Amino acid sequence: MPSRPQSPATGTLRQQALAALLLTDPATKADAAHALWQQLQNLPEHDRPGSALTHALGIQTSLTPPASARLPGRPERPVLVPPASVAQRSPFTTEGLAALLHAIAHIEFNAINLALDAVWRFAGMPPDFYVDWLRVADEEATHFSLLHTHLQSLGHRYGDFPAHDGLWEMCVKTQDDITARMALVPRTLEARGLDATPLIQAKLRKVGTPAAQRAIDILDIILRDEVGHVAIGNRWYGWLCGRQGLDPVSHYRTLARTHQAPRLRPPFNEAARLAAGFSRDEIDRLSQAD
Repeated sequence: MPSRPQSPATGTLRQQALAALLLTDPATKADAAHALWQQLQNLPEHDRPGSALTHALGIQTSLTPPASARLPGRPERPVLVPPASVAQRSPFTTEGLAALLHAIAHIEFNAINLALDAVWRFAGMPPDFYVDWLRVADEEATHFSLLHTHLQSLGHRYGDFPAHDGLWEMCVKTQDDITARMALVPRTLEARGLDATPLIQAKLRKVGTPAAQRAIDILDIILRDEVGHVAIGNRWYGWLCGRQGLDPVSHYRTLARTHQAPRLRPPFNEAARLAAGFSRDEIDRLSQAD
């Protein structure tokens, strides 16, 4: 990847989030996500709930990307292919482990984009909404960097393997409906990681190499943080449903059908899902076939 020049931050935090989303170099985007979170941390603590935070975010301003903008900004590689075309490789080989790490790194790169998109796209939400998603962007940037560093230790870089675009495709489907976005991105697609991560870690334990153990350790960090990210999705989905007088569980099924969300299938990581704010009733309903 090329060196990444830094440009001075300008505009509200939401304007800067849009500018960060347009960046094509993943490492530069990760740096921008960290810088946004740091700016937020530098606001006077006593002003957080009031006008200083609201002004810094530019909450009420509707934003429009430049006419020539390509959302999201991304590098020329990896080549994007249909999900079924992404080859499954054994993590018992160095190449296979690298491919697995690359697949997870691609998810984390897209997760940075998803968080930044939520910040710039949806005006008029409470300040805490933007604080939550700027924190998510910061943490996803850390996840990507950890994975990419480990991937490089195996002789590969982000972009070396094909990937699919399922996460961003759902982002596009829900771009005009914030309730659908909260329902179907963090608490559906990202929540699948809560279920999948322990299974991946169990497989990596069988590999038993130092490289596999490092991957397990990184996944521990990701799983811990992703519980919080899914909880944020649950929080705002519930808030939006409450504002609209909707039952969250039944409306979720409507949204999932409308936007053709992937069917969630057990086994579920019930402890992680409960910690992330799913109710026992919803987990039971997800376990039932339509």
